[in-house]
Formats: sequence, structure tokens, C-alpha cells
Amino acid sequence: MTNGKINVAVENIFPLIKKFLYSDHEIFLRELISNATDAISKLKHLSSIGEVKGEIGDPRIEIKIDKDKKKIHIIDQGVGMTSDEVNKYINEVAFSGAEEFLEKYKNQDDAKDSGIIGHFGLGFYSAFMVAEKVEIITKSHKKSSATHWTCDGSPEYTLKKTDKKERGTEIILHVAEDSVEFLEETRIRELLKKYNKFMPFPIKFGTKEETLPLPKDAKKDAKPETQTVDNIINNVHPAWTKPPADLKEEDYKSFYRELYPMQFEEPLFNIHLNVDYPFNLTGILYFPKIQNDLNIQKDKIQLYQNQVFVTDNVEGIVPEFLTLLRGVIDSPDIPLNVSRSYLQADGSVKKISNYITRKVADKLSSLFKKDRNGFEEKWNDIKVVIEYGMLTEDKFYEKAEKFMLYPTTEGEYFTYQELEAALKDSQTDKDGKLIFLYASNLEDQHQYIEMAKIKGYKVLLLDSPIIAHLIQKLEGDKDKIAFARVDGDALENLIKKEETTISKLSDEEKESLKPLIESVVSGEQYTIQLEAMDSNSLPFVITQPEFMRRMKEMQQTGGGMMGSFPEIFTLIINTNHELVGQILHTKTNKKRERLILQALDLARLSQNILKGEALTAFIKRSVDLIK
Repeated sequence: MTNGKINVAVENIFPLIKKFLYSDHEIFLRELISNATDAISKLKHLSSIGEVKGEIGDPRIEIKIDKDKKKIHIIDQGVGMTSDEVNKYINEVAFSGAEEFLEKYKNQDDAKDSGIIGHFGLGFYSAFMVAEKVEIITKSHKKSSATHWTCDGSPEYTLKKTDKKERGTEIILHVAEDSVEFLEETRIRELLKKYNKFMPFPIKFGTKEETLPLPKDAKKDAKPETQTVDNIINNVHPAWTKPPADLKEEDYKSFYRELYPMQFEEPLFNIHLNVDYPFNLTGILYFPKIQNDLNIQKDKIQLYQNQVFVTDNVEGIVPEFLTLLRGVIDSPDIPLNVSRSYLQADGSVKKISNYITRKVADKLSSLFKKDRNGFEEKWNDIKVVIEYGMLTEDKFYEKAEKFMLYPTTEGEYFTYQELEAALKDSQTDKDGKLIFLYASNLEDQHQYIEMAKIKGYKVLLLDSPIIAHLIQKLEGDKDKIAFARVDGDALENLIKKEETTISKLSDEEKESLKPLIESVVSGEQYTIQLEAMDSNSLPFVITQPEFMRRMKEMQQTGGGMMGSFPEIFTLIINTNHELVGQILHTKTNKKRERLILQALDLARLSQNILKGEALTAFIKRSVDLIK
């Protein structure tokens, strides 16, 4: 037996490991299973190049819990270690056996593809986050005796020979009192499902009962037999590790259900990522039904490294707008810190992000070209992602312009080019500016939409929560265009033409009318304007300046650059409406006030701003009018 001290630069590294290196104690199991995976990967590689003779079988990893003795066992059938290797890789902290292995075989063509994580030499020491004592019982594939290493969390250790017969390594954790939660089967099962669900080698955790199929000649009342089998908790060959040519649509959907078992809606479509130069990246991204929700869907993409789960926070790797998607990304080239917990800044990350952006844009473009009708049917479920991408990624914006759709209130869909061609003759104003009328709510703005349709105008339906931001960007990028919400002003003002509507009231009558209106309508709330409009338009129209309303909408979705915006409304009096003439010529003040209030409340009602006491008064007044 050998006694010694672990060769570290500080007297006791383990408190430092607990406090600083690993932020989350639960990842100890991930690290130890990853090391076990490395050991099997090494064995398979050495076997493939002839350094390990004979059959190696089907190596696996096994997790055992001994609750009574407060122990957790992590057992692998991998390459194992000699006594010298234990000294080197365990007793000298900061050496990585995996890294040395890669260095040794770097000239082998398949070394890079051997599935070795190899970046995290300190992974083993995460065991001391939950254990007061750790044992290693290991036997190398080489001809040497087995080794038993023991350490109680101090730099002191013991090393002795043991009689282990099987190749591989067993890690035994003597669980500390503050970590007894990890002795519960449910807790370990939870961790295995979270971090190791798709590890490349089978992981056994206990056994389960499996029902055998009935033989063909079984009697009607025959009961199927059961057998006890190993409980393998992981899918060794998840869909993203397979070539796209080997997968059918049902395979992608099945994998989606495996990733999100509580999600009952099918994804709209998927994007398979598969690149090996200038970086390695595989994965599958799914477009879920998002509609107008920007937040609830985030943190659904899972990041893996060689099938080891790292995090579901992929900020920096996946462009911001694509965090609304779901799926898996796996890349050994994404730089993480030593504990595999956080992304580190690196130039390759930007390249990966750009690749994902391009891949998504190409997929959307392909869907649009191949099946435009199908693309239009999905539009409401994918538009937020596309709009978000156009706002945040210039390269995506350039590609998306060709498949970004602008639906109308009539259910038509136009690309920008198509829309420009369709509207330029009818909706270009006297200054040569093309005006795109739009509605944000079919129900609330129905009246204004109908008035626009009577004039032969098309009204777009733009109702996403970030549309104000996108409109602002489009107006800045395009020449001589503007977006105007259909209820933002009188139609005559939204699209000003050369011809002017003549007022039925003389200038003297208009001068007399305005103070009559002002005596009833609060000047603090409304700016009053008298305008000659179509006689079929409403007598009173309430509008809000496009700029102010748009800034308020942008403020609500995090794009405001100023403080809160006041409620500013303009009350437009249609001097050509019969009711307005009636108000002017009414003899009694009481009747005139009632007519003004009724017309005002109708305008307020059309803008959905008639509420509370004012709404109650309007209802009562309306009832009195029809008695």
C-alpha cells in the first residue's frame, strides 16, 4: 500500500472546487459519467487501431445506490487505469488523461471523431462536492494488477493493489450528510434524465419488468409473462446523431416527443444541422406554434457536447431570435469553462451562430418556394420568429425579405415586392409616398377597415407584438414609403390625394361650430380639428398620432428609448356629416350638448376607450334617445 499527498499548488483544493469551480452540486454525476464515457471511447478507439486485442464486448456504464451504507457507485467497462496512471491523472490535479490521449493519437484520422470530450481534466474532483470520501477501484486493459485509491477530501490518499478481475473503473462515493438527497432513486433518476439521456453508451440504473408478447397460439384468456431486464435510461443513438438521409418525418416527430413529453402540439417543421467544417456541429431545431408569445417559449433549446447535456441557456450560440425555437444543438467546438457549466467567449461561437442563422433562413426560403400555400397557412405561427430575426440579424434580414409575408384583412398574402406592385397605383399619396394601411385588430378596427375598403384600399393585418419595431425599420430602409394604422387619422389624411373635399360649412360656420364643441369636450384630453371628409364617414373621429402610438407600442415590448408617453388624442369633426350640421343649427343648448356627447361617445366606443362611468352614461343616454 502507498500513502501520499495529491500534488496540488494549494494545501487543500477541495473547498475551492466546491465553492468556485462548480456552481451546481448536481453536476457531479454528469462529470463522472462523462469520464466513464471517455474511458469507453478510449477503449473502442484503441481496439479499432489494434492496441487492444480481442473482443471488447458491448461496454456500458452502471449506476448503483446503497442507501443504507450511504454510497453511490459509478461503474464503467472502459479502458481502466494502471497504478501509474492513477498517480498521474488523479494525484496530480490539472493533468487530463483525455487531453494526453488526444495528443498521442492526433495524427490518427479518426482521433477527432472518436467521441472523446477531453477538455475537462478536473471533472473527477466534482465528486468531492457531495462525498466525504471517494474510492476508485480500477483495472487497466493492459496486463497489470488492479488498483484501489482512497481519499477523504484532504490532500492525503492511499493507493493499494486489489483483486478486481474485470477491466474498467468503479467510483464509490461515500455521500456526505449535506448531500443525502442524492441517495434517493428519484433524485438520481432525475439527474440521469437531465444530463445523460442521450449519452453514446448504455447506462444501466437498476432493473425493470418487461412484458413479453403472447405466442400466436395462446388462449384468449392467457396472460402475458414478464421478465426482469436491465433498465437502460438513455437513448444511445438520438436522432441528431444520424444522417438526415436516414430519417423520415415521423422519426423527427418521435424525437420531438422524446425531448418534450409534456408538449402535446406537433412542431410545424424541423431543421437538421450537420456540419463538420470549419467546426463540428449537429442538431435538430423545431419550429413550434409560437403565435404572439415572445417569452414563454425561451430556454427550450438544449446544448450538448458529444451527447452530454450542458445547458438549456444557449444565449450567444444561437441568435436571440432563434431562442424561441426548440430542439438540440451538439458541438464539441463550443468552448466551455472547466466545469462545463458556462459558455466562454470565442471566435468560433460567432461562426456557429452565423451558420445556424443561415441554415434557418435557407430552410424557410426553401419551404416558401416549394409550398407557398403551406407556408402561408403556417404564417401566424412563425411570423414572430421571422420578424424578430429581421430586427436583430442583418444577414437574416437580407434573406427574409424574399419570404416575409404581409397578410391583408381579406386573407391575401403578399411579399414586399408583390405588395408594392399591387398598391402603388391606388395608395401613393400626392407627394409620391406609398402608404401601407394596416390594422392590428380585426374586431376593434372593423369600422375603419370597412371605410378603407369602400375607397378601394387594401388594409394589411399586422398584429404581432413587435410589429411597431419592424415597421420603423422598414420605413428607414425603404424609400418613400410609410405605414399608417387605419384608425390613426381620417382616411383623407392618411393617404392625401391632389383632389380636396369641399366642406359643406362655410368658414364663418366652422368658426361658430368649434367653440360649441369645445364647450362640451375637454380640451385637456382632445385636440379638436374641423375637416371636410366624406359625408358617409363618421361625424366624429378620434385618432392618435401614428408616431406617439407606435412609440408606446415599442415601449411595451422593450424598445422604448424615452419615458412613458402621454395619451394624446385628436378629435376630428367631419364638417360634411349631416349630424354636425344639425349640431351647429340646434337651437337649445341641452339638445346640442346631448348630440355632441353622443357623437363623441360613439367615436370613443369605436376606439375602445369608452369605459367606466362614461360608458354607463352613454348607455343611459342611448336608451333615453330611443324611448
